[in-house]
Amino acid sequence: MSPKPKLVIFDCDGVVIDSEVISANVLIDKLAVLGAHIDMAFVQQHFLGCQFATVAAKINSLLNITLPPTFELQYREQLLLAFDRDLTVTHGIKDVLTRLTVPFCIATSSSLPRTTKALAVVGLGDVFAGNVFTASEVVNGKPAPDLFLHAAKRMGVAPEECLVIEDSFFGVTAAVAANMPVIHYVGGGHINYHNHPVKNVFPQVPVLNNWPDFAKLMPNIVR
Repeated sequence: MSPKPKLVIFDCDGVVIDSEVISANVLIDKLAVLGAHIDMAFVQQHFLGCQFATVAAKINSLLNITLPPTFELQYREQLLLAFDRDLTVTHGIKDVLTRLTVPFCIATSSSLPRTTKALAVVGLGDVFAGNVFTASEVVNGKPAPDLFLHAAKRMGVAPEECLVIEDSFFGVTAAVAANMPVIHYVGGGHINYHNHPVKNVFPQVPVLNNWPDFAKLMPNIVR
C-alpha cells in the first residue's frame, strides 16, 4: 500500500451510503413475485458490486428467469422511494470526508441518476459534485479494472497512487486488477465478513470495520 495515497476512490453503495440492505430487500421482494426466493446471503455472493445488466444476466443463468422488460424501471422506481424513506450514510463517513487531506471521488456500478439521488438524500451531493464516475462510462464494469482506472485518469492520479475503499468481492477484485491499493470496508449493514469471499481470496487486503478506525489505519491522509 502506498505510504501516502494522492486520491481516495470510494465505492458508493455499502461504503458511503448504507444502501445495500435496502437494495437487496427490494430486489428480493420483486423476484419473489416472479417465483424466485433468494436471501441476503445469495445477493451478497452473486450480485453485490455488480451493475444491473450483470445482475439481470446472473438472474437468468442462476435462477432461470428472464426478467420482464419493465422490471429494471420498476425496480429503480421502487428503490428510489425506499431511499427517500430509509437511506442513511454509513456511520462515521461524513467525519472522514471532512478530515481527508487528499482529493476523493466515487466509482460505482450504480447508475448516475440513482447515485445522484442517493447522495442528495443523505446530504452528500455537493461533497462529491463532479467527482462521481459510473459503470456506464466504461466498457467493462467491476470486477474488471476499467472503472477504477477511468476514475484515476479523470482525477489525474496514477493507479498505484490511489486508495480504493470497497465492500464487495467484485469491487476488491477490480481494485487489485487495477494495481491499486484497496481496503475492504465491512461496516455496512449488509456485510457478513465471516462468510465473505474477500477474506479467503484476498487475505492480504486490510479490513476496515468502521469509519472511526480509518484515521488509525491511514493517519497520513486524515487530519
